[in-house]
Amino acid sequence: MMIARRADTRARADFATWTMMAKLNGTSSLPPAAQAFLERYRTLLKENGDAVASEATIQIIYQSYYEEMGGAGQAPDVKPRATTGPASDNVTAFKRPPPPRPKAAGGPQQKSKLPVALIFACLVVVYTAFRYYFR
Repeated sequence: MMIARRADTRARADFATWTMMAKLNGTSSLPPAAQAFLERYRTLLKENGDAVASEATIQIIYQSYYEEMGGAGQAPDVKPRATTGPASDNVTAFKRPPPPRPKAAGGPQQKSKLPVALIFACLVVVYTAFRYYFR
């Protein structure tokens, strides 16, 4: 199944790259295999809509990549990812931390640690200055 997922991901990425490059530079700048796949895509596009032609071409590329990567037999069907929501199997959704709760009135106030650290840092400078002065 791992080969199938990698082949499917590579097929989808390559198809998107090839179609973009074909729009920008023309198909002559693409490798011969990519040109053949895009020619098949154009044929399917005349018969069907863009979504159907794209998915059918990606499946053809996927079959080719599956065999190339060492997959044996018929390539298994890999469900295309839903484009509406985040992928749940390999992506951790970013979660914002909850906002801080307001402090209760009259409760203990937590003092900042920064002024204490600054006092100790400044004491080193003052000590060095006095030592230099009294020499």
